[in-house]
Parts: sequence; C-alpha cells; structure tokens
Amino acid sequence: MLSSSPYLGGSRCGRILQSRYSYPELPGGKTWTAASPFPQPGEALTAVSPFADGRKALLYLLLAVACSTVIALIFKVSESRDMNRYVITAANYLVASVVSLTFIVLGGVLEVPLSEVPGAFLREAGSALAGEGFSPRGSIAWGVVVGVPSGVLYYLGFVYLQKGVRQSGVSLAGSFAKLGVLVPMVLSIALWHEIPSAVQWVGIVLALASILLANVDPRSANVLSGFRPVLILLLLFVGTSEFTNKVYQNYGIQEMKSVYLFFVFFVALLVSGVKVARMGLRPMPRHVVTGLAVGVPNYFASFFLILALSRLKTSVVFPVYSAATIVLITIAGAAVFGERLRPRERLAVVLTVVAVVLVNLR
Repeated sequence: MLSSSPYLGGSRCGRILQSRYSYPELPGGKTWTAASPFPQPGEALTAVSPFADGRKALLYLLLAVACSTVIALIFKVSESRDMNRYVITAANYLVASVVSLTFIVLGGVLEVPLSEVPGAFLREAGSALAGEGFSPRGSIAWGVVVGVPSGVLYYLGFVYLQKGVRQSGVSLAGSFAKLGVLVPMVLSIALWHEIPSAVQWVGIVLALASILLANVDPRSANVLSGFRPVLILLLLFVGTSEFTNKVYQNYGIQEMKSVYLFFVFFVALLVSGVKVARMGLRPMPRHVVTGLAVGVPNYFASFFLILALSRLKTSVVFPVYSAATIVLITIAGAAVFGERLRPRERLAVVLTVVAVVLVNLR
C-alpha cells in the first residue's frame, strides 16, 4: 500500500494518492498537474518507489535548510554592522510577500472564481478536516484561515526571541527557539498519529541532542541560571508558527501553498510595519537592501519545508531541519567568518549528519 511508505507518513498526500481525486472545476477544463501528487481523471494509479520519493523528500528538506542558513548568515552580517533588525525584518516580509504574490499570479490561482471560494470552503470544511482535504477553491480559503494567524505567530516568535536574548542570553534563547520543534512533533503525533519508526526515533533524539550541544555548554555550572518564563513563550510561539506549515499541508493542496505563504508574510509585514512606525525608526537604504536579500530565501525556506512535510513525517522533518540549520550555520561561520569550532560543536555536526541518515531509513 502506498500509504505505508515512511515518506508519506500517513499525511493527506498519502491518503489522496489512494483515491482518484480530481478537480474538474477550473476554467477551461484545466486540472492541477504541476508538481501535483494527485492522479488525473481517468488515470490509473501507478506504484511510486518509496526510495525515489525519499530522495525528493531529503532534497526538499536540505533546500529548506540551505535557505534558512542563508537567512541566518545575512542577519549575522547585519548585526556585525549594527543594522536595525526590525527594519530588516519588515523589508524581508515585504519581499517574501511579493514573491508569494508572483507565484500566485504565475500559477494561475487567480483563474479560480474567487467569489466562489468562501462557499466552497464552508461546504468542504467538515469532510476536508475529517481527512479528505480541500479542493483548489477550498484550499485558497484554507490558506487565508491558516496563514493570517501564522503571520502573527511568526512575528511574535521574532519579538520573543529578542526578549529572550535580552533577559537570558543568546545561548538559552537560541536553544529554546530551536527546541520549539517539540511543538509540531508532539502535535503531529497526537493529532495525526505520525509515529516515527524505531530507527527514526534514534535520529530524532540525536538531532535534539545536537541542538542542545550547539547552543549550551553542558560543563557550565550556571547553564540554567538565566532561565526566565519568557523562554517558554518563545518556545511555544516559534513551535506553533512552524506547526502551521503542517496544518496547511495536511488539508490544502500543494499548488495553493503560495496563497498560504502570501498571507503569512503579508500579515507579518503589517505587524512589523506598525512596530517600525511606532518606534519611529527611519529605514536606511542599507537596512532595506539587507531585508530585501533576506526575503527571497525566507519565502523558499517555507516553500521547500512544506514540500518536505508532504513526504516525511512531521516528527522527523522539524528536528532535522532545526539541527541541520544550526550545523550549517556553524560550519559557514568557521569557513566565512573564521570562527573556530569548539569540540562540542564538532560533535553536534557529527550527530546531525548521523541523524539525517537515520531519519531517512525505512
């Protein structure tokens, strides 16, 4: 059975592949085929190699990691030059919104009669959330419903990361932000029973261990002395914002993910824009240009992460995504900025590589 593939992880993608789900509702008799996992009307369902799908899943996950690393490195450069992070973040959300809108237009999403979207969503909501998923029209509305609160959560995660750094230091704040992956892990297991295999559990534990190793020195006697309640809020906001990617992917079709991403970034832009205005910050050209450079990889980090989530279990994707990003940033810091790797950071690199291999084994 196709749904038994470890790469589909019991997701909506795996369920739909076993049905002959078609969408005859688009203008001109068009069907959604680009990068679509769905069979076309009248098309026989053919077997898909789990190994080929696994390679794709790993590629998407690594591309998401690469984009996330680029974002962190650009922020690192900006902080070394004393740039304003709030202005950069707002400019980044502006570019990500424009990129999302471009994909919406080029993808033909606007060909769907938008006046019929709310009705389709209301008709389909019950069956879609029961496991059948939304049609293209319903997926547009689903992208709005999930994207708007997600944009607020993304920005709150950023704000509480800044608060956490001020109150508890970079190490603890960074650790709790990265350990936010526990939220989508736990929720995906509880809600959709995406239980990892025994080997994948080992990989997950190694990934979480590498996160802690890279951020916290276990030999430090006062490692938790900087703990503040704000760190729990940081973990929850970051983790919940990441979980919304899975919430959209599990019920909406992949071809409409740009709608979801547009509302994520546009709402975050509005909130961050209000913050910049209230602080009376005056954007400088170099701050804006840096933000523009962050926006493109920011969009594609979420883009590829959603694709990875459609093929791998959530409890596998997020620990590896987080740990691999930390490791790649660490390696890039050594290669580009001349930073020396401490022994525990070298060990974190090794653990992450092993974790990536293990979570992709059957």
